[in-house]
Amino acid sequence: MPWGLRTGARAWTLLVIAALAATPALATHEYQVDALRIEHPFARATPPGARAGAVFLTIDNAGSEGDRLIRASTPVAAGVAMHQMVLEGGVMKMRAVPSVEVFPGGRVEFTPSGYHLMLLDLKQPLKVGERFPLTLTFERGGSILISVAVEAMGATQAGPQ
Repeated sequence: MPWGLRTGARAWTLLVIAALAATPALATHEYQVDALRIEHPFARATPPGARAGAVFLTIDNAGSEGDRLIRASTPVAAGVAMHQMVLEGGVMKMRAVPSVEVFPGGRVEFTPSGYHLMLLDLKQPLKVGERFPLTLTFERGGSILISVAVEAMGATQAGPQ
């Protein structure tokens, strides 16, 4: 019987290691899908009762072909919309975009004053120090599950990694 316990413990340990290896989003803050590298995904904390939040990140394309972010989803919100801030007639405006192109050899930064992912109808406030899953879907590269860190309300792209 003691061998059975050790074998069971060994099997359990291997299962946990395999699960962590299969879901790098839980252990890192940089992700790779095809030729795309996603860095420092974070959201700003929200006050109680807030219905919306935002996710910021950077996508680098090391490939020779472009790709396009076409969708995002998370269980912490009813929906996720891709938005872009633009200056029109001296006024900053936010508008929804259907997708975001990531050119070959290019970089797209999702920042408070540019592209960003809007979390719509939050199910609970986003609290500093917490993490939540977010699935990004690319036209060519497919889908990847990442972990978004919740940082302080005024956090910027240069925040801690």
